[in-house]
Amino acid sequence: MIHHRTSSRLPRDRFYALPRRFSSTLCLLTVLLVAGCDILPRPGDTQGDQESAIWAQRGRLVVATDTSLTLVRMRVDTLGVTERHDVLLTRFDFDPSEGLGDEYAISLALDLGRADTLAANRAYPLGIAPAGLPAYATVACLCRPLHPDSVRGTYEIHTRGVRQISGRIDATLYFTAWDDSTQHATFRLRQLIQGVRP
Repeated sequence: MIHHRTSSRLPRDRFYALPRRFSSTLCLLTVLLVAGCDILPRPGDTQGDQESAIWAQRGRLVVATDTSLTLVRMRVDTLGVTERHDVLLTRFDFDPSEGLGDEYAISLALDLGRADTLAANRAYPLGIAPAGLPAYATVACLCRPLHPDSVRGTYEIHTRGVRQISGRIDATLYFTAWDDSTQHATFRLRQLIQGVRP
């Protein structure tokens, strides 16, 4: 006697959507999105909190030095600028340890020229134009007053949208003490950097 087994399972197509497939597909897409967007820190990145992110598409960078107050002020001037000229002005706050007194803040200004002509995922050198993108930095800390010397490193654009620009900075910031030109200090800035249009 031959017994036939009847099964309640219907024949399934290769593309049949199982709940297990949805979750595994979602996990795979999340991993690819995170890897592709570069939103996670890399080994060796600095741990600054970006507190300010101004991206002006029609502006010029103004750097004013006040030697009597040992201050350097950076701002974006948009008056009278009619052509496209991108400027990124940011501030990062650092607190390296739980103790008091070692906190500092770095303000960074990048003169990008026309950001829409810069290629994505390409490292552009920072420095003096035309060889590099002009960059300026100041530091505020509980230390002797420092005036900026130069910014050396690279800036890389990842995404450029209508209202936001994001990328990665890998730079060393060089400073000299206001009251003693033989005293120098350097700060590292290596992390993601954002800019938002006001």
